[in-house]
Amino acid sequence: MKIAIIARTHSIHGGVEQATAGLLSGLVARGDEVDLLTPGAASPVPGVTVRHLRLPRLPAAARVLALAAVAARTVRAGRWDVVQSHERTLAQDVYRAGEGCHCAYLAALGRPRGRRIYHGVTLALERRVFARTPRIVAIARRGRAEIRRCYAVPDARLSVVYNGVDLQRFNPAHRDRYRDSTRREAGLGSGAFAIIFVGSGFERKGLATAIEGLAAMEDASPHLVVLGKGARGPFEALASRCGVADRLRWLGARADAERWYAAADAVVLPTRYEPFGNVHLESLASGVPIVTSAFAGGAELIQDGVNGFVVDALDPRAVAQALERIRAASGSMAEAARRSAEPFTHAAQAEGFAHVYRGLKAISPQDS
Repeated sequence: MKIAIIARTHSIHGGVEQATAGLLSGLVARGDEVDLLTPGAASPVPGVTVRHLRLPRLPAAARVLALAAVAARTVRAGRWDVVQSHERTLAQDVYRAGEGCHCAYLAALGRPRGRRIYHGVTLALERRVFARTPRIVAIARRGRAEIRRCYAVPDARLSVVYNGVDLQRFNPAHRDRYRDSTRREAGLGSGAFAIIFVGSGFERKGLATAIEGLAAMEDASPHLVVLGKGARGPFEALASRCGVADRLRWLGARADAERWYAAADAVVLPTRYEPFGNVHLESLASGVPIVTSAFAGGAELIQDGVNGFVVDALDPRAVAQALERIRAASGSMAEAARRSAEPFTHAAQAEGFAHVYRGLKAISPQDS
């Protein structure tokens, strides 16, 4: 099958972008011919042909519209069996809602004072995407429910295909290889209880609650290692007010996340909005239990007390209690964590989309 995927550039840091790269690899492994239509410089994926969508330098709101227009023109000029978009465009057969839906995002975080034009344009375009695209794919059951609620998309057009994870890159076997050297790099002792937060966009992903949760733990020895991009200032100030500034390590965005999972005893991500969150799969695949919130699609993989905990995103005490229970478990949750991630391969993700593609022929014009 000849497939075009419309997606922005994928990088070493972005979860959305890494999920795209994994899917591309999975489709190629199935024997599909895959073209990536992207407005950015894409990291190479073996077997994938990159076709650049050239956009002028524009403000954010205008760039959203320009991408939709350029993608539509490119699709009309090409010949593919299936066109799938991971962006808010209008010429696709399948739309993968990897970022959830913007209306639910704004409801979760509150409509920001700024960027009114951008949010208005995005919402208007999103309405057309959900109304016109024959098949919509959410990346968790929570996302499917949001799309149904916000845009009344019928079940016949809605599917769920979970992300995949690289089970070799994220693997409990790395613990022996990386744990001690990685901890020394962060200035952590070999016996310290190390918690990591992985994510860019600190406010949305709940770093404030994670810091407050650290401060609320009964023992004052655990440390929090923060990986990701974001404005540190407000969170450094919060850590100082909470008396835990000396127990935080700020590492920025890293290409070697697997080393830090190997060094961790727990992962914390009390996010306020997360369509899925690759951190969940990476953590579990690495054999590390995770504390997350019900606002994450990845929480669907978590069984309390088995491979992690699901808590209120705004409750530091609940975060602290969950972390203390993981600490008391003394690593006994690692095997269950790994086992829960093993079904979520890139091959399974690609097969999920292949099932969606096969179903396209069954959709009548009245359904779309």
